Amino acid sequence: MNFKEQILEGIPDELPKARPYDESVNHAPKRKEILDDEEKKLALENALRYFDKKHHKTLLPEFREELEKYGRIYMYRFKPDYDFYARPLEEYPGKSIQAKAIMLMIQNNLDPAVAQHPDELITYGGNGAVFQNWAQYRLTMKYLATMDENQTLAMYSGHPMGLFPSHPNAPRVVVTNGMMIPNYSKPDDWEKFNALGVTQYGQMTAGSYMYIGPQGIVHGTTITVLNAGRKISKAGEDLSGKLFVTSGLGGMSGAQPKAGNIAGCITICAEVNPKAIQTRHSQGWVDEVIEDLGSLAERVKKAKENKQVISIAYHGNIVEVWEYFAEKDIYIDLGSDQTSLHNPWAGGYYPVALTFEEAQEMMASDPDQFKEKVRESLRRQAAAINKHTAKGTYFFDYGNAFLLEASRAGANIMKEDGKTFKYPSYVQDIMGPMCFDYGFGPFRWVCTSGKDEDLQKTDEIAASVLEELMKNSPEEIRQQMQDNIQWIKGARENKLVVGSKARILYADAEGRIKIAKAFNDAIAKREIGPIVLGRDHHDVSGTDSPFRETSNIYDGSSFTADMAIQNVIGDSFRGATWVSIHNGGGVGWGEVINGGFGMILEGNSASEERLKSMLFWDVNNGIARRSWARNQDAVFTAKRAMELNPQLKLTLPNMVDQRLFDE
Repeated sequence: MNFKEQILEGIPDELPKARPYDESVNHAPKRKEILDDEEKKLALENALRYFDKKHHKTLLPEFREELEKYGRIYMYRFKPDYDFYARPLEEYPGKSIQAKAIMLMIQNNLDPAVAQHPDELITYGGNGAVFQNWAQYRLTMKYLATMDENQTLAMYSGHPMGLFPSHPNAPRVVVTNGMMIPNYSKPDDWEKFNALGVTQYGQMTAGSYMYIGPQGIVHGTTITVLNAGRKISKAGEDLSGKLFVTSGLGGMSGAQPKAGNIAGCITICAEVNPKAIQTRHSQGWVDEVIEDLGSLAERVKKAKENKQVISIAYHGNIVEVWEYFAEKDIYIDLGSDQTSLHNPWAGGYYPVALTFEEAQEMMASDPDQFKEKVRESLRRQAAAINKHTAKGTYFFDYGNAFLLEASRAGANIMKEDGKTFKYPSYVQDIMGPMCFDYGFGPFRWVCTSGKDEDLQKTDEIAASVLEELMKNSPEEIRQQMQDNIQWIKGARENKLVVGSKARILYADAEGRIKIAKAFNDAIAKREIGPIVLGRDHHDVSGTDSPFRETSNIYDGSSFTADMAIQNVIGDSFRGATWVSIHNGGGVGWGEVINGGFGMILEGNSASEERLKSMLFWDVNNGIARRSWARNQDAVFTAKRAMELNPQLKLTLPNMVDQRLFDE
């Protein structure tokens, strides 16, 4: 069968041949054994319900072996044998252009050049899944290929519940991932219920089909490093000769060395997984690979002397780097960490006391001992970081739950009050006050034609729109505008594309709407093909996360999740093509609720109406919440938004004179 026929086949009537385990790809670690015998039986029954009873006798021992060997039932046999990548839109079967766009985005998330563990349907973060198993993938793709625009597909944590009658202005797909009853949202609950096959961790853009490879975070990381540099530099001074030390070269964290190069500093990124290093080095996202601490130190000294812009992958543990550089008195200007500490016990963080292979084995065979090794490693890492910050290093938590997990491990990471961390979250210090409070966040788009020339044209359109907007921008947002104009103009030469022909920049509601309208006009003139709009959930209003996205909200509401829920509900009836809401993502299961969307522009008046309505709400929902929290810059942005759209009426806070409390 050809590609379209295989998509339309869904779950085949006759069993495909069993597939050998592919040792050449990067696989998810074995999950710890958490189910009892009765629960294992339930997990197997849950898996077999996807298939005709005539196949159960053959599949039962196979699925049992997967469950015992890997801790999950992935159904490797049912992975299709075609290549996974974002094909041009017309290559997908279907009755709905909107549904075809979603198929394109799903396949991009599972592209081996993009996905961290493609055979396990995991895009990034160690456990950020698009689906739980290959039967779900096959069934979902068939539904999308056969649905029309009077139907909506309901997705329950990777499982396609079915097509339901709706209408053309409804979302084509509504996605939920990991939405647990609150008392059942601890890490072991994910292990158990994911093993049972009834929920999954969608991360942010993995389970919502909007991941665009590491480019999706390169921009945000570049902005973060640039602004972190501004905090430690004199006016007019750049980052040349300054050292940025961090860790992680997997899905999201793999963006760090590229961002360091763009920001103009020396970057060291430690990684224990050789396959992750090989991937990023082969893609040109990291310049050099060094395996010896002495050689690393000498290379850094040389780069500092020559003020060389370079990124180095250190094949080893980040704790070794912090400790060795403290011992040798090598000054670190900027420091962070982007290991997947939202998932510390199942491959998100590798302790310094073990080799990569030993850690892989221990996390499954002796999870309690592995936990203690992780905690010990975090205590050592925090102690070494403290030595550097005492000398002037600016260290920030990059939203991966480093400070949270280090504090839980008993590391010396708290202030004297015992309530707050010694170091800021990057949202508290940088992204919150400099970006989110002004409505700036990660707006992204994908060219469904797959053509380089379409991506170049959209870059030019976006740059032109931003330059025009900047002419009349208030002083408060001019730096943001300038950074993004510079970014988009240099995007092609920085070779950011991995997977789909996609781009990202930070824009506010006005910028997003005007860029999107310009795209829609260009599609109508047949200058470019249809465009998928989206964003990271890590945005102004998409995510409620007290240790990251809402960490700069101080009115006590940072632990509430109304904003993310309102965001997705509002997007769904204002024109989004698909919407998603997740438990977990970024900082961990049970620690965050986050929502996202996708929207296809077709070059018609309906698309224009949708983009204007939905994009305005998608940003200003967050501005309303941030201004009500008394964030002064968000109050400024809220007032400006009401001036731009008189139909917007926001409840603004009355400020209290603090002297009243003193009296």
